[in-house]
Amino acid sequence: MTALDLSLTLPEPDPAAAAHSARLLDHLRAEIDAADGSIAFARFMELALYAPGLGYYCAGTRKFGAGGDFTTAPELSPLFSRCLARQCREILDALGGGTILELGAGSGIMAADLLRELQTLNTLPERYAILELSGDLRDRQRQTLADRTPDLLERVVWLDTLPKAGSLRGAILGNEVLDALPVECFRITPHGPRRLEVAWTDAGLSWREGAEDVAVTAAVAQIEAQIGWRLPEGYLSEYAPELPEWLYAVAEPLAAGAVLFVDYGYPRCDYYHPERAAGTLLCHYRHRVHDNPLLLPGLQDITAHVDFTAVAAAGQAAGLRVAGYTPQNYFLFGCGLLELLAETDPENMIRYLDQTRQVKLLTLPGEMGERFQAIALTRDLDTPLRGFSFRDERRRL
Repeated sequence: MTALDLSLTLPEPDPAAAAHSARLLDHLRAEIDAADGSIAFARFMELALYAPGLGYYCAGTRKFGAGGDFTTAPELSPLFSRCLARQCREILDALGGGTILELGAGSGIMAADLLRELQTLNTLPERYAILELSGDLRDRQRQTLADRTPDLLERVVWLDTLPKAGSLRGAILGNEVLDALPVECFRITPHGPRRLEVAWTDAGLSWREGAEDVAVTAAVAQIEAQIGWRLPEGYLSEYAPELPEWLYAVAEPLAAGAVLFVDYGYPRCDYYHPERAAGTLLCHYRHRVHDNPLLLPGLQDITAHVDFTAVAAAGQAAGLRVAGYTPQNYFLFGCGLLELLAETDPENMIRYLDQTRQVKLLTLPGEMGERFQAIALTRDLDTPLRGFSFRDERRRL
């Protein structure tokens, strides 16, 4: 969100990638021109990530793993998915069976490892549905599942849209999904909050401060009322205006069960803490992290940290109950991570040390352990969830 230009520190895209980015840039410029010179950042982020055939998540570039732009917890270690499988088993057992729906399955590794673990636990879902809009990612997911769990591939279905209302009993999973929802950016000025927009100038894409906007003013006022202090002049941040409507749509198919999200973020009071006066926008490109979302449109991921207080409120507005909230490390401990580690023979030194390394990556505060949070939203499911038995921090929301 700053004016810092880190382009010189990023690898140059190859000619095909550069041409793809140029096509998206033309698309963005046309939209900006049609909007009299600038568009809301939320709209820019939506197009940069999801424009059909052009956006980052809709095009064919490799995104996940060592050869992509970033690595998720399921890519780092199968222990993450094996723990999540134990939470899913508890939900499916309480319901007498059901379906698992994964929102955006990435490379397909989480689906494969989770299904294999549920098979070991003798609690396979009736079907494993994946909502994935990218044809390229669908192909990669199908190949991953065919390679790792060929005997379970027939249980997997790919969806173009969410299931119809009230048709699903089971678990809906979203790992690093919420952080990719488009956000509105704002700055506190001497005249009040102002929306930050994306404009086109002779130098290309650039930031522009918008005029007073009723929706932004109301959103910031609500944030300030909830955190109990005024954001100071110069403060930069963001919020996700589409979150309530999006979560309502995600929850609508759920007749009974749980929606589980794992993502990086904070409760609201921590999200809008004075130390985060520059906002939380981050971009990922070939395992480089920087803060300039206007670079390389279509070739880099754009994310913002998750306001989990807003997630809880949106879930409740959608008729769900907040059943648990905790950092990722405590969620994994509650799901039996240490028991899984104990299954590894310490005499097998190489494997044991590798498993220990994976556990550290998933749980240490300086790694993913406290930066990532888990939240459960339930409907007609009264059983306590084991992922929040180790430590439940709903009071912080």
